[in-house]
Amino acid sequence: MAKIIGLPKLSPTMEEGTLARWAKKEGDAIAIDDLIAEIETDKATMEWRAFDPGVLLKILVEEGAVLSPDAPVAIIGAAGEDVSALLGELAGGGPVPAPAPPKASAAAAPAAPAAASAAPAPVAPATGGRALASPLVRKLAREHDVDLTEVAGTGPKGRVIKRDLDAWLASPRAAAPAASAAPSGVRLPPRVEKLSSMRRTIARRLTESKQTVPHFYLTIDLDAAPLLAARAQLNAELERDGEKVSVNDLVIKACALALRRVPAANASFMGDAIHYHQVVDVSVAVAVPDGLVTPVVRDADRLGVRAIAAQVRELAKRARDKRLAPEEMTGGTFSISNLGMYGVEEFAAVINPPEGCLLAVGAVRDTPVVSGGQVVAGKRMKATLSCDHRVVDGAVGAEWLAAFKKVAEAPVLMLL
Repeated sequence: MAKIIGLPKLSPTMEEGTLARWAKKEGDAIAIDDLIAEIETDKATMEWRAFDPGVLLKILVEEGAVLSPDAPVAIIGAAGEDVSALLGELAGGGPVPAPAPPKASAAAAPAAPAAASAAPAPVAPATGGRALASPLVRKLAREHDVDLTEVAGTGPKGRVIKRDLDAWLASPRAAAPAASAAPSGVRLPPRVEKLSSMRRTIARRLTESKQTVPHFYLTIDLDAAPLLAARAQLNAELERDGEKVSVNDLVIKACALALRRVPAANASFMGDAIHYHQVVDVSVAVAVPDGLVTPVVRDADRLGVRAIAAQVRELAKRARDKRLAPEEMTGGTFSISNLGMYGVEEFAAVINPPEGCLLAVGAVRDTPVVSGGQVVAGKRMKATLSCDHRVVDGAVGAEWLAAFKKVAEAPVLMLL
């Protein structure tokens, strides 16, 4: 029996989703676990797969539509089944559109004229709203700062495909200077881009964090030379296998061991109770085109640095490809954010609730230091711990930072 299918809720935090791409078209048979569509959520682009077999009788929304969970998106049933009654329900009792006539089979179809093989004519760019495009095209457009509503699409229903974007980028209009080309005295309006699901969620969660979580911050300045020496030794051994570790991988390990030494910092405020975690699951901030995600390295205290490096590389790659599963981005007990690769020496980050702490790591910098009564060249690094004062008091935060510094300045302790 035909039934209306709603947009599935693909992650615990999903409040809306963008139907990025239909993998099936009307009339296609669907087997269990077949890919039906790709949905852009607040975390990633995720696959929607079938739980029941049937035929996709009617597509109710176009690609690019932004919908709430359970919003009607399709009708699935048996081949040839009449869906007019269901369409009438959706229309609220209004006139029911007549079902489309059945398509002629390939054998009975007349030969197509030669002109039909020509490329489809471009559809004029949209004057408002959201352009139809695949996640890949949207990613490329963001990288080149292109408004897709300005690009003429030659795909189905005016969809902008990669060929269209490549042609637009090669055009003189795309190559023309932007604001600097404006005549003197002429003010150009800002480029307006609608918030993505991810950016809306980031805005909401970080606003809630700063409004409801009493933050305080503790900063230390540590000797980074031992970390750099340990990294160089490890990479000299790993290069034969085409692998390497980063300073951040060593920082993750040092954080994990410090949480084992000071378990009071490995905690979360849960309303009427504090949860002291028995596992060390470290969330690692990864920048993606739409914002920031925090994939989790599970049991980081039990992993070697090589294993941590491999996990972080894989998680970061899939985060940028928007292919992380929801369970890979939830359940962390402590977060790390590292902006050292951008030259940022020191910063304070916003806590990711319900985690109780977040460590913000700055760049390794060359600076004169006093050693043995002499001023010598040194390698220093600042790290700032953001603490939820409902969970972690100042003394506990300071104790954790001291444990972290001890391990970071003596990487051999990571072998214990």
